[in-house]
Amino acid sequence: MDLSIVIPAFEEGHKIARDVTAAARFLQANHLRGEVLVVDDGSTDNTADAARSAPVPEGIERRVVRYEAHRGKGYGVRTGMTQTTGQYAMFADCGLCIPYDNVLPGLQMLQHDDCDIAHASRRHSQSAILRGQPWHRRLMSQAFKSTVRMILGVPRNLTDTQCGFKIYRGDVARELYGECTMDGFMFDIEIILRAVRKGYRIGEFPVQWACDPDSRLSVTRTPWPVLAELRALRRALARSNTIGPTTPRED
Repeated sequence: MDLSIVIPAFEEGHKIARDVTAAARFLQANHLRGEVLVVDDGSTDNTADAARSAPVPEGIERRVVRYEAHRGKGYGVRTGMTQTTGQYAMFADCGLCIPYDNVLPGLQMLQHDDCDIAHASRRHSQSAILRGQPWHRRLMSQAFKSTVRMILGVPRNLTDTQCGFKIYRGDVARELYGECTMDGFMFDIEIILRAVRKGYRIGEFPVQWACDPDSRLSVTRTPWPVLAELRALRRALARSNTIGPTTPRED
């Protein structure tokens, strides 16, 4: 199998079908043997049923994993990534903020052995922002970026650690996510730190991005669990030699 696409979802019954169909059509249009794996993170709506009934072209495998308790985005992505079977594996946030064909430059970077992990970056000089974030989300993003760089030593050459559109060599994805412990939004940072410690190369590619007004991020609710996870991750780093702040390898 060429490419596995993981879509984490929570209370997305009104739009998950569009994502599943778009991902499957992308695979078909680019002649990629692939699978679309939706992880329903304990939704109380019809997310899982909508994902199962979405139109998918013949030859594209579609799987839906659902568990009862809401565990967090990190847990959902980890659940999906560790079950992928593709030579390459990616995850994409629900909502089609970035068209799936935008991943092709990242896939080519992996195929040409330019890197082991490719991140979409909204801050790339060639990226196009079609609909920007509201000011309060931009402020929260800048504060988070500064905090994780200062406290955890996240590499400064990575311009957009939280963009929900990343592609990996499949074996690297399954290794890193198999070791990941963060269930919430800090999972991206943990994966980066683990990757850097292991010497995996991380590249970035440009995208066309439109902010999803239906985002699950909240300026009043989200920062508190993120701060709690930041403290938990920092304690884990202090206890373990497996991951931790380090100087990134320059290519």
